[in-house]
Amino acid sequence: MDKDLDALSRDQLLAEVKKLRAAIREHRDCSGHELCWYHPELWSLLPEQTVHTLTVPEWPQFLQGCVRYRQSLDQQCPQAPRTQQEDSP
Repeated sequence: MDKDLDALSRDQLLAEVKKLRAAIREHRDCSGHELCWYHPELWSLLPEQTVHTLTVPEWPQFLQGCVRYRQSLDQQCPQAPRTQQEDSP
């Protein structure tokens, strides 16, 4: 799966690591409706260990945000397959 990395130079690998770290930091630093999933395991891959305090919407606002997100998927990815499978606990 990661064979593409074998052909990269040291500088290219460093650039890739920096890009991935920036994406993880962007996700970590989200809060409220921007933060759809809580992934401290992912955030722990970063070298800096920060205490992350997030803001969690109250249930009614949270559910409204979920509905808006799902509606945006209908608009942005109408061809995506649908499922009725529920998340596992």
